[in-house]
Amino acid sequence: MTPELVLGVETSCDETAAAVVRRGTEVLASVVRGQEALHAPYGGVVPELASRDHLGALPGVVAAALSQAGVPLGALSGIAVTAGPGLLGSLLVGLSFAKALAYRAGLPCVGVHHLAGHLAAAELADPSLRPPYLGLVVSGGHTALYRVEPDGPPARQRRSISRAAAVLRPL
Repeated sequence: MTPELVLGVETSCDETAAAVVRRGTEVLASVVRGQEALHAPYGGVVPELASRDHLGALPGVVAAALSQAGVPLGALSGIAVTAGPGLLGSLLVGLSFAKALAYRAGLPCVGVHHLAGHLAAAELADPSLRPPYLGLVVSGGHTALYRVEPDGPPARQRRSISRAAAVLRPL
């Protein structure tokens, strides 16, 4: 059974994001707050700065997503939150916020694998896309090709050996 309305929370690295999705296929609102200016002086993401920024930004980002969707907290069916992989401090901020909000509202809270979330986002972008298919994930230090089946988790087929996107050799 697909929940009617789900709030998604994402804080795995250097973006604070929240979205409201109806029936798993319709994005009612998506709010993303980047941290590019915060990290620019250092030439890359500073984990401690990222997590502290999430802490200050997350309540406003979630409120904005609910407002844009026209959905009060009490109308949600559940909350989904990135549970990893990602920066530990950033993940803890998102998980703690989502669990507390779910507890307060009496809602279930479900942890989502970051890379599986990227693959599922392809189905939101193209509703005609349905498993089985191959999906390429290029996110942070993760560059890999996955086979997505109708049942079960995505199965990694190939990955790059470096943190940058690389040529994926055929099977």
